[in-house]
Amino acid sequence: MESKTAKNNAPFERFAITASKAAGSTPAFICAFIFIFLWALTGPFFNFSATWQLVINTGTTIITFLMVFIIQKAQNKDSLAIQLKLNELVASHEYASNRLVDIEDMTEEEMNVIKKYYNHLSKLAEQDESLQSSHSIEEAEELQEFKVEAKKKRA
Repeated sequence: MESKTAKNNAPFERFAITASKAAGSTPAFICAFIFIFLWALTGPFFNFSATWQLVINTGTTIITFLMVFIIQKAQNKDSLAIQLKLNELVASHEYASNRLVDIEDMTEEEMNVIKKYYNHLSKLAEQDESLQSSHSIEEAEELQEFKVEAKKKRA
């Protein structure tokens, strides 16, 4: 069942996806290259005038401006789909930390804290003899709590 918003956005979504795929294709590159080559060849005919230069500058600016929005629309949808798939994997694995399900909504500072935990997990993994050994954020937190307690005792 589609919502009203999905029905209203469907034509633009389809257009954005189709246009971004087409723009990223080899034939699109070849067409753009040929267009630039032909434009350059006409330079002597127009005495390399300001109007001749304005044609390419205006054309490329308009195309670039529009393509930014089209590609961003397609990229946003792809990013959301990837996030949802990753969330499903994290949520479905019994040993995964569910705090990562909504990580895209965290601030950069919060993500950097989690990154530090994963850096620590990487160091723990390097110390293991088995490549199949696994660690979790919770294990890193327990170690951090242990360090804090040890530091308090020393002070």
